[in-house]
Amino acid sequence: MAEIEVKNLANEVVGKLELSDAVFKAEFNQPLIWEAVKHYNDSLRAGTASTKVRGEVSGSGKKLWRQKGTGRARVGSIRSPLWRHGGTVHGPKPRDYSYRFPRKKLRGAMRSALSAKLNENALTVVDAIAIDNPKTKEFKTMLESMGFTGKVLVVDSHENRNLDLSSRNLPKVKLVSGSCVNIYDVVNSNTLLFSKESILQLQEVLSR
Repeated sequence: MAEIEVKNLANEVVGKLELSDAVFKAEFNQPLIWEAVKHYNDSLRAGTASTKVRGEVSGSGKKLWRQKGTGRARVGSIRSPLWRHGGTVHGPKPRDYSYRFPRKKLRGAMRSALSAKLNENALTVVDAIAIDNPKTKEFKTMLESMGFTGKVLVVDSHENRNLDLSSRNLPKVKLVSGSCVNIYDVVNSNTLLFSKESILQLQEVLSR
């Protein structure tokens, strides 16, 4: 069984937690993680880009000059894609970029990413993330005292208004619930901070 220390918010070890080898000792699979991250990013794309073809741009359809005898190139419309302000050829149109991604592959990618974070000592578990006062400065100081640098993903199962208020003004800190952890946030964060309950909740989901 994979084992990790459980700390308190004062960075003191208060116990140990055994984690499932199936989840936290998975083989690192970079292509699978890349696929899962791409799927997540594609699902967020608005897909609202739109260009006009020659039939949609404004302008007369009248032939500008006669076909022969002028010495100039023949042209049929001012809306030709060859002309400035003309239509666009094969330009983007509104579309849905999302697609179905197998659930087994997604969970496999999550297991691989979490295992890599654990191997890099970039995953910390605390007994509880209890914040008594909504103070951003105090929360930032607490994270720094625990050695967190760069982007931090904080995962807590309980809805804590004080924790939300304390973390939301920190640009490199993101707070999510245990049921809302996604592959992009895991990969994009330098360190992960889990409450004991939230990591067990996530482990149960990924063990299926």
